[in-house]
Amino acid sequence: MTQLSPFHLAIPVHNLAECRKFYREILGCTEGRSSDHWVDFNFFGHQLVIHYKPKADDELHTNPVDGKNVPVPHYGVVLPWEKFESFAEHLRGHTIEFIIEPYIRFEGQVGEQATMFFLDPAGNALEFKAFKNIDQLFAN
Repeated sequence: MTQLSPFHLAIPVHNLAECRKFYREILGCTEGRSSDHWVDFNFFGHQLVIHYKPKADDELHTNPVDGKNVPVPHYGVVLPWEKFESFAEHLRGHTIEFIIEPYIRFEGQVGEQATMFFLDPAGNALEFKAFKNIDQLFAN
C-alpha cells in the first residue's frame, strides 16, 4: 500500500481552552503553534487546528451505516488494529461518552473494521477505526 500523506484539518470550537485541554490531555495530541484564537495539534501524525468560532445551534445529524446512526460530519484517524482496544479503554478511563460504542463493523465482509464515535467538548464528532488488514481501507 502507498504511504498516505498527512492531512490538514481545521475545525470550529466555541470553547478553545476546554478543547485545547481535551486534545492535549485526553487524546494525547502534542500542541504546536497557537494564538488566542487557534491551536495546532499533532493529531496522530496529521495537523489539526482548532479555531475559535461562536457556538452554533446546529443539531447533530446522522446517517445510517451498518445499523448505527453515524454522526455527519465527523473526522478521525485509522489506528493500528493492536492499538484500537487500548485506546478505547483509555477513553473509557476518561469517562468519554460514546455516540457509538467500540464495535466491529461489517464483520466478515470486505472492509471489516473496528470503529467508535464520540464528541469533543465543542460537539465535533470523531471516529477512530482500525482494520485487521489495512489493505481493506479502500476496498469495495
